[in-house]
Amino acid sequence: MRATKILFTLAIAIAMAAPALAQDKEQERIREAGVVMKEVLGVPENIPQELLDKAECVAVIPATKTGAFGIGGSYGRGVVTCRSGENFTGPWSAPSMIALESVSVGLQLGGKETDYVLLFMSPKGADSMLATEMKLGADASAAAGPKGRAASAATDIAMRAEILTYSRARGLFAGVSIEGGTLRIDESANEKIYGKGAGGRQIVRHGMYKAPEAAGELLAALNGKSPKNYSDHVASN
Repeated sequence: MRATKILFTLAIAIAMAAPALAQDKEQERIREAGVVMKEVLGVPENIPQELLDKAECVAVIPATKTGAFGIGGSYGRGVVTCRSGENFTGPWSAPSMIALESVSVGLQLGGKETDYVLLFMSPKGADSMLATEMKLGADASAAAGPKGRAASAATDIAMRAEILTYSRARGLFAGVSIEGGTLRIDESANEKIYGKGAGGRQIVRHGMYKAPEAAGELLAALNGKSPKNYSDHVASN
């Protein structure tokens, strides 16, 4: 009887602890995204300032796992933050959790982990990402992002692509094409962070939720490096 009571008590304790552990896991993902963003913005040949200043949203997927040697698929979990306000003119928003899946980027080394950073260069691309599962290259045009100070090349690519993608693996930072991959809002992860019913659009576009403490480094890095939106659609308003 006593043993049964002990097992029952342990079961209750585990059940009560599970939500807290799940939230801790998502909070850690947000913190990792902040570390990646800060480090990427700190490398000499990083994302061109001109492109970052024209981005409506930024997604960071840290430690994405790849498949075996050869043509491999990838999957990962991360966050997306958008400039707040109706026309993307305010500070960077609280982050929504996202999932990146079925990415194939050619020849890979088995088991390596890659960080991805995606810039959403148009309101249309941002809305597509928030509305439903997005297939990169199909629902929104995607291209490998340029790096360094190549302003003319950066402007050229930005005019054609709605999403620019970058990767970092083993210390190497470069633009990379991940067309064919899918990007979606991770609703279950959002609910663990913000509560039941917290959708991606409500978080990043409507400002209905306060950013968790874990997002401090991510938002500080973006607000410090690119506090103002210089995209063409903002300039025309």
